[in-house]
Amino acid sequence: MAVIRVIGIGNLFRGDDAVGLLAARRLRERLDSSVEILEAEGDGLALLDLMEGADQVMLIDAVKSGGHPGTTVRLDLSKESRWGRLVPCSTHAIGIAEAIDLARTLGRLPKQIILYGIEVDSLESGAALSEPVRGGLDSIVEQVLKEIEGIPCTKCI
Repeated sequence: MAVIRVIGIGNLFRGDDAVGLLAARRLRERLDSSVEILEAEGDGLALLDLMEGADQVMLIDAVKSGGHPGTTVRLDLSKESRWGRLVPCSTHAIGIAEAIDLARTLGRLPKQIILYGIEVDSLESGAALSEPVRGGLDSIVEQVLKEIEGIPCTKCI
C-alpha cells in the first residue's frame, strides 16, 4: 500500500498563514489512520525529513500570487520545476519552494508531490483567518479528500 502523507504548513499566529495547519486538522478529523497527517510550522528544510518515506505527499499552504483571496490552486510539483508567479508564503529563510528544489536536486522528492495553495489576504501577526480564506479552507479540504479517494489501493475515507 502506498504511503500517503498530507502536510499542512503555516503559522497559527499570522492571520491567513494558518490555513495549511487548519486544513490538516480538519482532514485529520475526516480521514482514518491510513493517511498520515502532519503539521509543519518550522523552517522549510524540515520538509525534507517530513516527506521522507512517503510515496505521495500533499502539501497545503498559503500562497501569494496576486489572485483573489480564498482562491485555491493545485500544482503537481513532481512535474513542475518552475512555479511561475505562485509564491508560497514563508516567514523563514528557507521556504517551501527552496525545500522542494533542494529535495529534487538531492533525489529525495517523493514519487508524487502536490501543492494545494490558498491565496491569502492578511499575514498580520495576531490576526484571525480572513473570511475569503475561511471559504477557501472548506474548498481545499474537499479537494484533498477527493484526490485521496482517487488513489488506487487505499481505503482512506
